[in-house]
Amino acid sequence: MNAKYPIATTAALIADPSRVAMLASLLDGRAFAAGELAREASVSAQSASMHLAQLLEGGLVKVAQEGRHRYYRIASPEVAHAIEALGAISTPGRRKTIGQGTAISYARTCYDHLAGEFAVRLTGAFLSKGMLVLRGEREYDLTPSGEELLTRWQIDIDMLRKMRRSFARRCLDWTERRDHLAGALGAAICQKFLEHHWIKHHPNSRAVRVTSAGRQHLEPLLQLSSPS
Repeated sequence: MNAKYPIATTAALIADPSRVAMLASLLDGRAFAAGELAREASVSAQSASMHLAQLLEGGLVKVAQEGRHRYYRIASPEVAHAIEALGAISTPGRRKTIGQGTAISYARTCYDHLAGEFAVRLTGAFLSKGMLVLRGEREYDLTPSGEELLTRWQIDIDMLRKMRRSFARRCLDWTERRDHLAGALGAAICQKFLEHHWIKHHPNSRAVRVTSAGRQHLEPLLQLSSPS
């Protein structure tokens, strides 16, 4: 650990392509065994164990023991935000996520909230309809009309405001280069969309698809178009 410049230590951890591959695989919030992450990073089991030990020591992942297996996941929403933001500045212009194609660029999970074109358009619709407003440099706030809508979606706004994490954070989208909604509110919306079956995860990917039920509920209100 570089005591004077700890950011340099963190940057060095993220700089390795194998560790980036592992972190990117964990961005949907799920936990993976070391062997699964080794395959994602195309490294040996021994090499994966070394990389994961470094990520664990650096506070970028956490681990849980279940029987004989150890399962790793992203350590916190802040780590996920940092990885997503680094992706946004790492290459010029709007881009598709390498190796994933259109589906993950249109709609995906970023740790526990929605990202991609769908999430950016959803956030933009909330803003244009006066349901969200900008607050400070990196936050949103919910208006009474926004609270009314989200209450109809069975989201407990009062409980979210009491949580220790940021209520409604602006998160720079990796592929769209514009902000989408994160924080406790973004996570609650993502969870409700999954519970209502308005979105579903693609197999073996953090991409999600908007279901016919989701489009039926969201398109008249938010005027979302299908992915191109």
